Amino acid sequence: MTYQQTIAEAGQTIAPNQTSWSGIDAESVARMRLQNRFKTGLDIAKYTAKIMRADMAAYDADPAQYTQSLGCWHGFIGQQKLISIKKHFGTTKRRYLYLSGWMVAALRSEFGPLPDQSMHEKTSVPALIEELYTFLRQADARELGMMFRDLDAARDAGDEVKAKQIQTAIDNYETHVVPIVADIDAGFGNAEATYLLAKKFIEAGACCIQIENQVSDEKQCGHQDGKVTVPHEDFIAKIRAVRYAFMELGVDDGIIVARTDSLGAGLTKQIAFTRVAGDIGDQYNSFLDCDEVTEVGHGDVLISRGGKLLKPKRLPSNLYQFRPGTGEDRCVLDCITSLQNGADLLWIETEKPHIGQIGGMVSRIREVIPNAKLVYNNSPSFNWTLNFRQQVFDAWSAEGKDVSAYDRARLMSVDYDGSELAAEADERIRTFQKDAAREAGIFHHLITLPTYHTAALSTDNLAKEYFGDAGMLGYVKNVQRQEIRQGIACVKHQNMAGSDIGDDHKEYFAGEAALKAGGKDNTMNQFAA
Repeated sequence: MTYQQTIAEAGQTIAPNQTSWSGIDAESVARMRLQNRFKTGLDIAKYTAKIMRADMAAYDADPAQYTQSLGCWHGFIGQQKLISIKKHFGTTKRRYLYLSGWMVAALRSEFGPLPDQSMHEKTSVPALIEELYTFLRQADARELGMMFRDLDAARDAGDEVKAKQIQTAIDNYETHVVPIVADIDAGFGNAEATYLLAKKFIEAGACCIQIENQVSDEKQCGHQDGKVTVPHEDFIAKIRAVRYAFMELGVDDGIIVARTDSLGAGLTKQIAFTRVAGDIGDQYNSFLDCDEVTEVGHGDVLISRGGKLLKPKRLPSNLYQFRPGTGEDRCVLDCITSLQNGADLLWIETEKPHIGQIGGMVSRIREVIPNAKLVYNNSPSFNWTLNFRQQVFDAWSAEGKDVSAYDRARLMSVDYDGSELAAEADERIRTFQKDAAREAGIFHHLITLPTYHTAALSTDNLAKEYFGDAGMLGYVKNVQRQEIRQGIACVKHQNMAGSDIGDDHKEYFAGEAALKAGGKDNTMNQFAA
């Protein structure tokens, strides 16, 4: 509904109660309703699922229409990302948020900082989804509140043209609420546990849940060693559990991202159950590292294949290992079976950002499922500078170009920062997302831990200046002055925290008797210029 229609609707409710509701103003009700468009997390999940589905269709039609997100560990961080996006680009289109299990473990657990091993409280993840959307909704309320104030000022000045322009802007207002790709790790337990937790995610607002094929109680960060995968049937059961959760709650177009860690995972906890030769269990077992045996030893676990008895190599940890060099084949099989059993998008965790490697696997997947699409982790665990300088070095060497001026093992050195090779590497990094969207089927690019690193870097710089010779100038010059110069809304931190929204409500509730904080003695007025 338009602004005027919302006012009219509120007026119709107030009218029969005019005698006792004489202090309730229809326009104030309309403003509060518009500032609180999303009443529940399910409202958000249904709204954002439609956005993400439309974006997926747009990407299928044109790979230049890829999407992006940045990871968040606090509602304020997510809010500021979206405020910045709207400020710089005028729209939130194709820009999401990512919720990283790694950052929840490292920054939000009651145990303190934890490694990415699913040891944190699983309820802390849906709690963060709810927190992120609380802050995004508050960003809407704040921005709309300022528009309402501008509308009142235009009316008071008798400027009907400006008032009409502002009202049109209100009618066409774009919310800060965007899809969140939410990390459920390996499901924090069996399929039932996955289903129960997925419902919490969705009720908090998540339209997109990412789940990985590691063993829940052996889960490792995708960029560390010791990863253990589960047979396909186990993983498919969890994918189904998430789909049931979406459908039970009425989010029929919810999105599931199936992540495979098989490229770097050399271990499995289970030998897959198999019914007939060539079924999905048999295919999983075909990658096991086995020795042919003629005699059965004490405690041996054996499988039969092609009339032969084979003994899978088992470690003292009771884990079984896969044959070296099978990771890519296992990834491709993981992806195909996931898409054939309810997943919508893929996530292939790699050890380096290499378009050729990713694209090679996607090409194989698309031979079976032509519209296969990826979510890709542009991870801070990669040394992007070194990786791309080495890629350029290798490409130049293959082309016969003279690389004698460069030491491949030392390419991270500052000595090469101004070199032609470094410039070429930086250009490849700049275009990586665009190129990978076109050549490797990547629909969504994300950085998992950006604000973990930016918070550490900015805090280090501030501490060095403030506690050093610069003193207070270290803060004023490098923080506050930059906020003012760059138009960072948080320079008016009282406004950002909701003080002006509170003043508006006080006026609605108490009229002329309202004791408001935004008067002439509010020091935030110093930033008006």
